[in-house]
Amino acid sequence: MSAPRQGPLAGIKVVELAGIGPAPMCAMLLADLGATVLRIDRPEPPQLGIPRPLRHNLILRGRPCLALDLKRPECRDLALRLIEEADALIEGFRPGVTERLGLGPEDCLARNPRLVYGRMTGWGQHGPLAQAAGHDLNYIALTGALDAIGREGQPPTPPLNLVGDFGGGSMYLAVGILAAIISARATGQGQVVDAAIVDGTAHLMTGFHGLLAAGLFNAQRGTNLLDSGAPFYDCYECADGRWVSVAPIEGRFHAELLQRLGIDAADFPAQSDRARWPEARARLAAAIRTRTRDEWSALLEGTDACFAPVLSMAEAAQHPHMQARGTYLEVEGVVQPAPAPRFSRTPPDAPMPPQPADPASAAAALEGWLPAEEIAARLAAIPAAARAPG
Repeated sequence: MSAPRQGPLAGIKVVELAGIGPAPMCAMLLADLGATVLRIDRPEPPQLGIPRPLRHNLILRGRPCLALDLKRPECRDLALRLIEEADALIEGFRPGVTERLGLGPEDCLARNPRLVYGRMTGWGQHGPLAQAAGHDLNYIALTGALDAIGREGQPPTPPLNLVGDFGGGSMYLAVGILAAIISARATGQGQVVDAAIVDGTAHLMTGFHGLLAAGLFNAQRGTNLLDSGAPFYDCYECADGRWVSVAPIEGRFHAELLQRLGIDAADFPAQSDRARWPEARARLAAAIRTRTRDEWSALLEGTDACFAPVLSMAEAAQHPHMQARGTYLEVEGVVQPAPAPRFSRTPPDAPMPPQPADPASAAAALEGWLPAEEIAARLAAIPAAARAPG
């Protein structure tokens, strides 16, 4: 038997029906925090997402994988048996797919009334677009978030797939699952969590809707305080072609930045004078261009000037602050972010690397879920082709 999982979610069991993007990211988050997650994948690769070596598909870390052809009765029966033992299920298919497989909410809740059935989609379980294909960029476009991201006079800027897939999707599904587990433990009744990326992303924009209603946010992107419109909240190029970020929104922090840049505050445009923002930007840009990024880091890091160098992903892992906090770790030669957030009493284990759906390790993947005798019997009843990855 493998050692019990450590972390604040230790003892929680989750069945993940393999998908791409936000659903596996949610499963990774729960596994990072100590939940026992079992990923059920297809025997044949689905040809979705960005192909990469398994060891580099880091959002699959932290849980074993079992290949099952869920269209076969014996495989579906095994999945339902595992669901009987689970606190939650995660699926990220189009609406209706799991119902057609016999693994929809009614099927699963009939077997396990306390189950939390977590559903991750872009458009949601109902609505005119529910059955349409889409990706992060489409979802954040529909919510108004994408229209607000970018520089003045430039097209909207895709913010990686952080805002939709992972911010509005994975994190909201994780919060919803954990909230529903708390409810199920109090009432004995599970429920369906419909986590749509459009809903989560819209929710992330709540504060900006308030600013818009108050007349404090311009609809034209790149003209506001936090969207590169303000000269004191932006990135600037240095003498070596690298970049730094400055964000001294508060007056005293702005004054400190000017002082450390060698700029006379008495001769500098007032922060609130939007008409002179172009002049202020030009003067900041000229000052910052006089030194290299690392020279500015030596002068400004750790001060109240609200400064940070713009680092590459590789550089970030080597920064002294990140190293002091252990923000990154290395697992079997692959540098990656450590689990977050931090817990004082129940720190989680370091994550194990992504695991293949290897028939030889199927019994080990089921340890802790079913008795050994039942594991052997159920695996013996499934044809090899139904649980061997292609």
